[in-house]
Amino acid sequence: MPISAVDTVSLAFQHTKQQLFQPFRFWQWTRLAFVGLLAGEMGSGSGNIHFPSGFNVPQQGGGSGRQFLAQGFPHIDPAILGGLIAVLVVTGFVLLIMFLYISSVMRFILFDSILAKECHIRAGWSRRQGPAWKYFLWQLGFMFVMLACIAVVVGIPALFALSRGWFRDPHAHLGSLIGAGLLVFLVLMVFLLAAAVVQVFTKDFVVPQMALEGIGPVDAWRRLWQMMEAETGGYAAYIGMKIVMAIGAGIVIAIVTLIFAVLIAVPVIAVIVAGVFAGKTAGLTWNVFTITAAIVASVIAFLIFFYIVALISVPVIVFFPAYAIYFFAPRYRPLSLVLYPSPGTLPPPEPSPFAPSPLPA
Repeated sequence: MPISAVDTVSLAFQHTKQQLFQPFRFWQWTRLAFVGLLAGEMGSGSGNIHFPSGFNVPQQGGGSGRQFLAQGFPHIDPAILGGLIAVLVVTGFVLLIMFLYISSVMRFILFDSILAKECHIRAGWSRRQGPAWKYFLWQLGFMFVMLACIAVVVGIPALFALSRGWFRDPHAHLGSLIGAGLLVFLVLMVFLLAAAVVQVFTKDFVVPQMALEGIGPVDAWRRLWQMMEAETGGYAAYIGMKIVMAIGAGIVIAIVTLIFAVLIAVPVIAVIVAGVFAGKTAGLTWNVFTITAAIVASVIAFLIFFYIVALISVPVIVFFPAYAIYFFAPRYRPLSLVLYPSPGTLPPPEPSPFAPSPLPA
């Protein structure tokens, strides 16, 4: 009988402890943090900015803030502004596609890292290009389908309300607008929940089939659907346990991150105050160079903080894929053979270099 979702938790904890702490290897943690971040495994009011008084923003004759904005942001030609917006949109789309492909490859590298208890990014990148490309196309198609469905769910009621004139006189149709809005919100939440479940099952149960047998995501989903039909309660319990554990892990990570943020904020604030006083003593003002230096320093501090958060999240990055692997292995024989190799499938031991040479026949 396959192991239950509850019993799998202890196996995943044991695997996480062995991979991360027996022995502890800092560079393995760093690699796993990098892979988990790019694979998307880590997820699962505005305030006014006041410059220190010692740094004087250059203005003409003590003019108002509007005059300063006019100096800093002169009139821009609409054609240039439109071209800039178009470039930003295209660049954002290209970056999205690029990171989606990187995430697809890293998902297989993370799977291999959990199975082997070793993370090798370069070897995995060259070895997993084939299945990662199929997974990338699946993710790309799924993203467009989701956007189209959201547009339909939101757009059709909006067009209906517009055709009935509800938006022209909203006070007269307030009840209809509220009812329609609640209905659209509920349908949208149900759709997003179903899409999230599909994404979880794809990365947890479809990726192992693609990695071990080289099949496509459609064939892997067809097999998985048959497994879920035969054991609906087991997979439902898996999703329930994963939601509960994800909430608990999120709370723990948030608390630990907050503690580290406070510990890091104290020296950072001290350095900022010292820099402000040093700049005031040297007679510095806010100009291109000081603003650039402040931005670079802020980016470096943010990257250091983000790196620390990624290291804190490494146990979670290892635990949840291990939980999926140990749950799925009894239900998927190729994964079970890799995870629990029988003595007959083990390779013969290599001869010791210190053993005597065999005698001639």
